[in-house]
Amino acid sequence: MKATPWGFRDIMPEEAQARETIADTVKACFRAHGYLPVETPLLEDKAALEGGGRVADTPFTLFDDDGRLLVVRPDNTLSIVRLVSSRLRSAALPLRLRYEAPVVRHQARFAGANRQFTQLGFELIGAGGAAGDVEMVALAAEVLRALNLPVWKIVCGSARPFIELLNRCDDVRLAQDALVLIHANDLVGLDARVAAASMVPEVAHAICLLPRLHGGPEVLDRVDELLSAAGVDAQATDELRALVDGLTATDRALLPELSFDFSIMNSFDYYTGLVFKAYAGNLSDPVGSGGRYDAIFDGVFDGVPHVPAAGFAFSLERLETALQVAGERAEACTGEPSQTPGVELPASPEKAPLRIAVPKGSLNPGTIDVLERAGLDVSGLRNPGRRLIIPARDTHTGADAMGDVEFVIVRATDAPAFVACGGADCGFCGRDSLIEANLDLLQLVDLGYGACRFIEAEPAGRADATKQAYARRGVLRVATKYPRIAAEWYARRGIVADIVALHGNIELGPIVGMTDRIVDITATGTTLRENNLVITGEIMTCTARFFVNPGRARLDGRVRELGDRLSAIAATS
Repeated sequence: MKATPWGFRDIMPEEAQARETIADTVKACFRAHGYLPVETPLLEDKAALEGGGRVADTPFTLFDDDGRLLVVRPDNTLSIVRLVSSRLRSAALPLRLRYEAPVVRHQARFAGANRQFTQLGFELIGAGGAAGDVEMVALAAEVLRALNLPVWKIVCGSARPFIELLNRCDDVRLAQDALVLIHANDLVGLDARVAAASMVPEVAHAICLLPRLHGGPEVLDRVDELLSAAGVDAQATDELRALVDGLTATDRALLPELSFDFSIMNSFDYYTGLVFKAYAGNLSDPVGSGGRYDAIFDGVFDGVPHVPAAGFAFSLERLETALQVAGERAEACTGEPSQTPGVELPASPEKAPLRIAVPKGSLNPGTIDVLERAGLDVSGLRNPGRRLIIPARDTHTGADAMGDVEFVIVRATDAPAFVACGGADCGFCGRDSLIEANLDLLQLVDLGYGACRFIEAEPAGRADATKQAYARRGVLRVATKYPRIAAEWYARRGIVADIVALHGNIELGPIVGMTDRIVDITATGTTLRENNLVITGEIMTCTARFFVNPGRARLDGRVRELGDRLSAIAATS
């Protein structure tokens, strides 16, 4: 085999040396604050690892020769938890540990993402409260400064307010569903799930609005007002206020680079308080993330009933990319290459135009309409010819003006990939395209246009034959353009289905006997009737949604400004 498996790559000497320099700089910062190195195995017993929290995003599992289920670790924190719980129960607190280790995580196929990356992280065990949070955030900032990254920001949130709100729900299933939706960044789905439930209006309002709040320290007042109206103790934001106060006293220069965003919820479910991400080099992906997980070590240490803990990890690959981008900008400005930590780099250039992915096809007219109602000049979109990128401007003036924008004309099915991979800051497509893409996107607004129904259908008069075939084979054969939607729908109903992915003329599948049924979209049902197909199941209704790259939403206020304008339009439509 000459090629590496997808999502993995070789690192040649020149790049390896650059990575080594970055890693040495990061580890020197950790070392200076008394963090000691540890190493844990790449393979872990899944059951032992889940003692610290749900194991998510792990694409590789295997059985040991004694029958134990092993996983290739998707994160280092749970491995550190397992190590400390089994080997350091009598150690003096606080413990300060650091590591440099690879992890492997699930990634969507054909999304251009790596599955293996190296974490440079630290864990602070036994130091809680404001002092521990300040130490974590300040240390992350110290690393970014030591690397001389010219543009960086630390964005904080907290799991506590959302957890407190969900504790106000009498419906346990609703609370579980809400947590899943917030982890998936599906705020539109969260709105719909809450609207369908019977609950106190103030609690429902707070659950939907909280993950949309963002800004400087002043946003904490809005969070308190929201929680108070929902009957939640305002102390849920005390730790974040203490963080601001602590940084004001110890590292005031960090405050301009600090913001809050309550859509931040890491993919691991063990976080109990502060969660935060570090962004650098104007990259859409965070270069590091972490937070507080105070419940994991309770009862582990001899004679200490409650042991607070927190951790943070940088991605070596993303730090490398951020420095490379900064170096290229430095070379463009000065003519001198600079990719090495310790070399001063110029500040960020003037903001690039806000780039918006606009779908072709049936969603195009509705998208142009809402963009125009949001105040953007859409004249170039009405007759673009063969142009793929249309320059335009925001017609608004004043503090909320977005300035220059660019419309990127794409297929609706491609819009999620353009936004997730950084080709656009935000975009529009149907809910179906977002489900099929399954990428890390923040879904903000359901705009209501472009409605279509997802249905299951079969040839008229074939119901009994289909049931008999299913009983004989134990599997239903289904043709569709939407394999993920179809597979999830059948799985929820407990039906075993073989999905045949097609790209056109789905109706032919059961007509020619290739499949039993189809899963497809319909607006009027005309095509079904003309081909003698009848609907056997209603799956869902899809409309157009506005979605954003999570990183761009946290770094560029114009993204949220457009989202707010579109929300106002949707509310009055």
